[in-house]
Amino acid sequence: MHAALAAATADRPVPPPPLPGIDTVLDNGLRVVVVRTRVVPLVELRLIVPCGRLEPHDAARAELLAATLFHRPDAEEADGALADVGAELQAGTDARRLIVSGFALRDGLPVLLDACADAVLGYRCPPQALAQERARLAARLRVAWSHPAAAARAALQRHRFGEAYAALEIPDPTHLDGTGVEALRALHETAVRPAGSVLVLAGDLDPDRALALVTEALGHWPRGGTAARTPGPPPVRGGGLRLYDRPGAAQSQIRLTARALPRTDPAFPALQLADLVLGGYFASRLVTSLRERKSYAYGARSGIDSAPGSGTLVIETDTSAEHTVAALAEIRRVLRRFVQEPPSAAEITSARRYAIGSTATAMGAPGSLAMALANLIEVGVGPSWLHEQARRLHEVTERQVGELAVEFYDPAAFTGVVIADAAASGASPHRLSTPEWC
Repeated sequence: MHAALAAATADRPVPPPPLPGIDTVLDNGLRVVVVRTRVVPLVELRLIVPCGRLEPHDAARAELLAATLFHRPDAEEADGALADVGAELQAGTDARRLIVSGFALRDGLPVLLDACADAVLGYRCPPQALAQERARLAARLRVAWSHPAAAARAALQRHRFGEAYAALEIPDPTHLDGTGVEALRALHETAVRPAGSVLVLAGDLDPDRALALVTEALGHWPRGGTAARTPGPPPVRGGGLRLYDRPGAAQSQIRLTARALPRTDPAFPALQLADLVLGGYFASRLVTSLRERKSYAYGARSGIDSAPGSGTLVIETDTSAEHTVAALAEIRRVLRRFVQEPPSAAEITSARRYAIGSTATAMGAPGSLAMALANLIEVGVGPSWLHEQARRLHEVTERQVGELAVEFYDPAAFTGVVIADAAASGASPHRLSTPEWC
């Protein structure tokens, strides 16, 4: 089927000229993508550094590294320099990478790049600042993982990928105990490397001058060795659901998942349209059924989680305890009908318009454009992917969408978790554990 789709899209029209910019690799291995978009007099920065996690304690340490990356002995002076040019920098992390995000007024790009370089060239957080941030991070993590949505995400990761893989994403606050400056300095030295990293600049800038500034600020970032990469997630297999009992919970969280295609697959645009019709936007079948017809939930959504070389489908909704079983039955009915009655031409046209509009929105604002480009490069497609997406979506046929609906959305292909008050919801652990689950 994928070969047929590739053949059907072989004679493609020549794409329009890409956004003005540069895509190059510095001598130290840092990939630099610069895109000019003169929407506002700002420059947005996104630096994606592969920061692999191989052991459970790596998740908490990576979070602490991100939280303290810009803590310096001269922090007050550095913050003042950024403030003078309307700039801001912060760091975050996920299971695969360290993400540095920032922005500055157009003329403040040199200051922004110097501050970014200062952080990636060495770890210099003072011990007292580290101790304070470690305590704050531990408290934030405990609060975060007690939130129903976060707890549901953690339960889903454990169920579909296993405890060992899930531990690489879910930071355990106890793993922060005793993590000092030396441990984080060692992590910084081995993980924060230019080779394999991607720097994206987008905004009101001159690409050639911006590249020269990047080379001056980050060209001497030592190449070092190749950073470790988090292993890819195991494949998702269909089956029963797992019930997590939360006595006293007024709401239930339903999270279902199945395999999908990686973004690099030629059939991905067709799968994207199929997913939008199912539950990807306000006019989808799931929203219409669960919210408007049955009033089981305020909202429902489906989406595609993309990672390098893989993809997974996710369906999620929250419902009251008394509607849990009925909502599950309705989701299964919608999936079954989706296979038996694949998306119509009208549904695909509506989803296509929404997808193209969303892509145009992502390309419009410098911040969303910079992050979108960084994410796309990280999962294996180049900067031109976003620009060419509208053409790819236009080329998708009704038949292709229907074939993928049948291939990927059979209820038997899904597994997942339900977090609910078992007694109040009437959800039976034995019944949910069967492939029919409802």
